[in-house]
Amino acid sequence: MRTTFLAAALAATALIPPAAGRLAGPETAPRPASARAAHGAASAGLGSCGSGQLCLWAKPDFTGARQTHELSTIDIESCVPLPKGGAVQSLANRTGRPVTTYQSAECAETGEFETYPGGGTWTPRSPYQVRAFKIWEN
Repeated sequence: MRTTFLAAALAATALIPPAAGRLAGPETAPRPASARAAHGAASAGLGSCGSGQLCLWAKPDFTGARQTHELSTIDIESCVPLPKGGAVQSLANRTGRPVTTYQSAECAETGEFETYPGGGTWTPRSPYQVRAFKIWEN
């Protein structure tokens, strides 16, 4: 019985992509958006985003033009609008800080917005067009 259980457990873990294991950490567990992002990212393939960066892609599934932002080039807790007419549909937050994305280019909370933890959150399909963001203190 024990051997059968162990064999089944090993077979099941062999079917899980390596990227999915990275997304299942405690930093993403309490947030529903992160859980959705983790599930979608595992099936879509993760976009390339370096440690300490916020990466934004113009199209879903980490495709299209990519923008990268780092703490050294932006003001913490300030609204950072994307270039006029620009919007992104997928993102990765590896800044180590929470990031809120906004549908509004002015970071207005009258439109859609969502906060993603900074420990490594990949979102292959944002539920809205992201037009601005804020990076927060921890």
